[in-house]
Amino acid sequence: MSQKRARRRDRLVYLRSHPLLFALLAATRRRDAVRIGGTVIAHSRAAFTDGLIRVPLDRTAEGTTGGAAGELAGGGLLFDQEGDDHRGARRDLAASLGADGVDRLRPIWTDILKHRLAPLATGHAVDLVDVAAELSGATAAALLDLTADPHELAAAARSAAAAAAREHLPGPRPAAHRRAARQAADHLNALVGAAPDSGLAAMLAVAAINTTVAGLPRAAAWCADADLWGYAESAPDALTGELLRVTAPTPLLPRVAAGTGAVAGHPIRRGDRLILIARHAVGAHDRDPSPTDPAPPQVSQLVFGAGPHACPGARLARAQLTDALVALAPYRPVVRDAVPDRRSALPGWAVLTVTATR
Repeated sequence: MSQKRARRRDRLVYLRSHPLLFALLAATRRRDAVRIGGTVIAHSRAAFTDGLIRVPLDRTAEGTTGGAAGELAGGGLLFDQEGDDHRGARRDLAASLGADGVDRLRPIWTDILKHRLAPLATGHAVDLVDVAAELSGATAAALLDLTADPHELAAAARSAAAAAAREHLPGPRPAAHRRAARQAADHLNALVGAAPDSGLAAMLAVAAINTTVAGLPRAAAWCADADLWGYAESAPDALTGELLRVTAPTPLLPRVAAGTGAVAGHPIRRGDRLILIARHAVGAHDRDPSPTDPAPPQVSQLVFGAGPHACPGARLARAQLTDALVALAPYRPVVRDAVPDRRSALPGWAVLTVTATR
């Protein structure tokens, strides 16, 4: 087992899902930032933070996360709110996802982990993608006070995100894709309709579920291939931080400039598209995870954004992954089957089955 093997396996989730896009990013990554027509691709840490902090961003532009979210839930989301409304919504969300919120939600996912991982002890295989879907669906339902079945909610959020992502890819948009996107959004909105703010609920469900289903199995696969399970027992927080850094569940952020600015010295005009590469900003492409010598917190935290655009769910994401790795560690699992997901919004596995070696 080795870091090289882990990195080789993890690359498959990119090469099988968005091969052309990631070939372009690999070809340009040695430059801090590069302009291609009306698009600026930001690779370095400084360029990434410039794009989030020093350029005014259009939260509703087509082809951005906010644009997709607005189409998904009909507006009124964190992405398209401005000024006091935006700051107030983020404060309320941050409070619900803070330490007290995590403590309230933690028994939900720890019970699921205990139940779903138990078959490992009797020699059975476990699909960690399905475990992550149930875990994230149940957590999102509890957070939003919904009665929806966790698997159904997770499936709806994943389908909606995948359909929205397809809608915002460059090139022609077949009518069938538009109908599929609308149907997926309608299904998700029907499930979250009982929430006090269904638009915000839909966005939260999409974000929380898709990042967990993409990130948790990838982190576990890397841990298994590189035999890092001992660190889940001796340094779980450091292991979590490093695995989140190298897997970067949301590897890039598409944005559109709402005004002028600069990214790594490149002038930015209103309407320019920005592709902010989180995985390059944190060194995921060239520095293996090292729980004994982790990247500084100000670097690893960039996988969750920066400044006013930092993800308010970072604490919950870290807690969930830490608990999952700690629960898996006694079994010292190895990967038996890994099938990349060619349809998901984020690079990830469609199936990742593991078996115990203890």
